[in-house]
Amino acid sequence: MTAAGSRIVALGHYQPSRIVTNDDLASTIDTNDAWIKDRVGIAERRIADAETVADMATYAAEKALAGSGLSAADIDLVTVATCTSIDRCPNVATRVAARLGITAPAAYDLNTACSGFSYALGTADHAIRAGAARNAIVIGAEKLSDVTDWTDRTTAVLFGDGAGAAVVTAAPEGEQAGIGPVLWGSAPDKGDVLRIEGWQPYIQQEGQIVFRWATTALAPFALEACEKAGVAPSELAAFIPHQANTRIIDGIVKRLGLGPDVVIAKDLVESGNTSAASIPLALSKLVERREVPSGAPVLLFGFGGGLTYAGQVVRCP
Repeated sequence: MTAAGSRIVALGHYQPSRIVTNDDLASTIDTNDAWIKDRVGIAERRIADAETVADMATYAAEKALAGSGLSAADIDLVTVATCTSIDRCPNVATRVAARLGITAPAAYDLNTACSGFSYALGTADHAIRAGAARNAIVIGAEKLSDVTDWTDRTTAVLFGDGAGAAVVTAAPEGEQAGIGPVLWGSAPDKGDVLRIEGWQPYIQQEGQIVFRWATTALAPFALEACEKAGVAPSELAAFIPHQANTRIIDGIVKRLGLGPDVVIAKDLVESGNTSAASIPLALSKLVERREVPSGAPVLLFGFGGGLTYAGQVVRCP
């Protein structure tokens, strides 16, 4: 049975307990707290030890499912956005499903790097609208510490580990859809400026090229996502972009013309760049702290390796 739209009914997140501060990094590489905060805005990040991508994805999904009013038996689709799972098969989604006791779901991983959660949320929304699923768990989970060269000061200061998850269901008949149309795309001609390649990979990034692209090219796409949802930027309660760099976030906010009443997520200050996990992690925290009212429109916008981008307006659960 098809649905007119879908909505997020619950969120959850998980971060490892180990905190690595800028001063911790400065003790092993040539950097310092002031430089890191000035260049990217990060103060600390969480780093996983024994936890895997699947572990963190499961913990976040378990929390979201517990708050949704649904049971494992109600879930028929699990999708995980990640670019750092070391194991290629079985995928993370099936491992999460098995651990949560979800039987016979559609289960797939999706890799568009830092835009992954918005891509995965879009595909889950499409599946529900088409009648291919009823209730989905959409997860962004990354263990970037596994692919970080901790001797490279240009990348070691950026990344952290964690996961965020959303339970998505069909919107009740007659109610407004809670997930707006996805705006997605890529700039594949620039795909080689952010890489995790090979069998023993480390993240490699042409930071200045990524910065210029993010600060000049992305705001029109974020505006288009608002237009697709029929929501003006002035009507937004919050903006949750990929948590890459505070200067990038500030640049996009300025180009969108967002006023002081709009909550701007800057979870990277305490979490670092967690790639596909960054948007659901930040959204879950904002909702948990009740900083955004239930039903309020929020713009999600991810961007990163590929170079890919995706965004949509959602209504807060």
